[in-house]
Amino acid sequence: MAKAKVEDIRNVAFCGHGGVGKTTLVDQLLIKTGAVPGTPSVDDGTSIGDFDPEEKQHKYTIEATVTHFDHAGKRFNVVDTPGYPDFIGQTIGGLRGVDNAVIVVNSQSGIEVNTRRVFEEAGKAGVGRFVVINKMDGENIDFEGVVGGIQDLWGSQCVLLNVPVGQGADFEKVASTLHPTEEAGALVDPNEIREALIESIIEVDEEVMEKYFEGEVPSDEQLAKLAVRAVAAGSLVPILCCSAKTGVGLDEILHILSSFGLDPTIVPQNGIEGENEVEVKPDPNGPLVAQIFRTRIDPFVQKLSFIRIYSGTLKKDAHVATSSSRKDIKMGQLYEMQGAETTAVEAATPGDIVAVAKMEELHTGTSVGTVQMPTIPFPSPMVGLAVMPRSRGDETKLSGALNKVVEEDSTFRLDRDAQTKELVMTGMSELHLNVIQERLVRRDKLEVDTKEPKIPFRETIQANADGMYRHKKQSGGRGQFGEVHIRMFPLPRNLSLDEYCTKSRFASMKTYHYDEVNNFLWVDSVVGGVIPSNFMPAVEKGFKDRLNRGVIAGYQIQDVCIEVHFGKHHPVDSSEAAFKTAASMCFREVFQQAKPCLLEPVVSLDITVPEPNVGDVYSDMSSRGGRVQGSDSAGGDLQTVHCEVPLREVTTYARTLSSMTGGQGSYAMEFSHYDAMPPNVQQEVMAKSKVQEEEED
Repeated sequence: MAKAKVEDIRNVAFCGHGGVGKTTLVDQLLIKTGAVPGTPSVDDGTSIGDFDPEEKQHKYTIEATVTHFDHAGKRFNVVDTPGYPDFIGQTIGGLRGVDNAVIVVNSQSGIEVNTRRVFEEAGKAGVGRFVVINKMDGENIDFEGVVGGIQDLWGSQCVLLNVPVGQGADFEKVASTLHPTEEAGALVDPNEIREALIESIIEVDEEVMEKYFEGEVPSDEQLAKLAVRAVAAGSLVPILCCSAKTGVGLDEILHILSSFGLDPTIVPQNGIEGENEVEVKPDPNGPLVAQIFRTRIDPFVQKLSFIRIYSGTLKKDAHVATSSSRKDIKMGQLYEMQGAETTAVEAATPGDIVAVAKMEELHTGTSVGTVQMPTIPFPSPMVGLAVMPRSRGDETKLSGALNKVVEEDSTFRLDRDAQTKELVMTGMSELHLNVIQERLVRRDKLEVDTKEPKIPFRETIQANADGMYRHKKQSGGRGQFGEVHIRMFPLPRNLSLDEYCTKSRFASMKTYHYDEVNNFLWVDSVVGGVIPSNFMPAVEKGFKDRLNRGVIAGYQIQDVCIEVHFGKHHPVDSSEAAFKTAASMCFREVFQQAKPCLLEPVVSLDITVPEPNVGDVYSDMSSRGGRVQGSDSAGGDLQTVHCEVPLREVTTYARTLSSMTGGQGSYAMEFSHYDAMPPNVQQEVMAKSKVQEEEED
């Protein structure tokens, strides 16, 4: 590829809600700049961006796609991102590879659910933001209402940089508000916008602003330079109008992104080197700093890792350090991407986006070089399905296929539940998981069956108890003997181990073992050798065995402290197996005396809905046993309600919220904590989870 100067590179992500025309817009920009031949189309299944079979079938974007073109001496690297919130991870990753975000809005429907989300994510990524109102050739458009909604939600810094002349079938061109002319048929007078636009631009320079209010208008050259600074500072969010279908307004979009778009020298980048935070400068001769922002599993090329270069020069066959490997790795062939097409290149410099194939050491988020770039903040998936192969004998094949999905999708998780023995795949939504199942059929020739997974409840205790268990068997020859005495206590999670030991009777304990994951502590206070030290590891194994298998309903145990304070052994019949059994059974019997109860996972829900639906959310959460923590404004007529609710009540919440709000609601869900289950629900769960008594040998 022809090398561009760093300041001539424009890395841009196109984001927005599904159906706003992002992919069509990108396709048309590629055609207009001569980057691709023909007339690619989403409807015809020939789009440069939507090339996967699932995307062609559904006619919407599922994965972020990298393309490029040249215009007016500038090199554009473009990332086309999905529009549905189910695939938000692809957008978040894509935003980490760029310096600008174009948020596309449908002129007919205005701001939709995912439009709000991607605007916020672009802000978190620190990139310059532009808004494009697309489909101005459509019918029934309330243009002033759409612009007003944008400004109400995102602020007065959102200013029209051009206005439509005509709309619907009469939409013929756009008129500049920075250099207004008389335009018959303009939906808004460009002269009325110019003053607000200039004020948004000059806000970044106090001296220029003072002169302006004294009557001195900045030159066009000054305004262009200040506009770039204003976009970088967020005091200016340009609004542009177009029709991707007819091509009206596309020249102006290219011109504005070329003139006002941020180049890699403007967007500050910092990383960690050793223990120090360092500024990463886009110097081709500097130290190599890069990051993997996207991974794709291609059935032909296999694994593709997409790399954004921040500093230095990355060369084919170079040996480089990475955050995911202890040793330096040898970099493979670098590729320039044009949708599904690859072109080999020898090197990449700051601002470049390239891909490398078949590098198993590289993963999404991996930093390349000695500087660790910030981690990419992907949301936690919370919608799960237990999955099993439809054909017997395909278990290994299924595991391999799903692990490929884990590699390429950072919002997809795969877990083997030790208690339920289920393989559980967790994603952002039912749609997300359905698309993954389609991919398994197409890419891996693997059909699966799914069902609702068992919720991972936990067991714990609410009171102190003590007891003993003697395991004794004699059946001729050497017998089995082991006796263990324990005390059991609830172990609070809100105290550190040191605080707990200081406040408890274990202040001076010397021998203890702590499992941080399950918040399980066992203390060895045995004296006099009543349990020989060589049998204590077997005692620990017995405790951990019971910890994993549970007592009252077969779920994992947590938040428990056990003190082993006495026991007995036999010089001939005692063995590790005997003490392991004695410890496990002692744990079981004492646990049942310590007021056992079930815990359930509680999640935090941030639910964003139109203001008229806030009361519906409060009522719905109350019916689900949830607790509303409060609410705050999300801009415009939107409110975000903050709740805590049992996971069992919201496994299919997306359907309810969509029905409640007419598709205008959205939510983010994250695990919060475990809490005691209501007694009536606990009885139902225990009745379904009858645990068989283990038989002792």
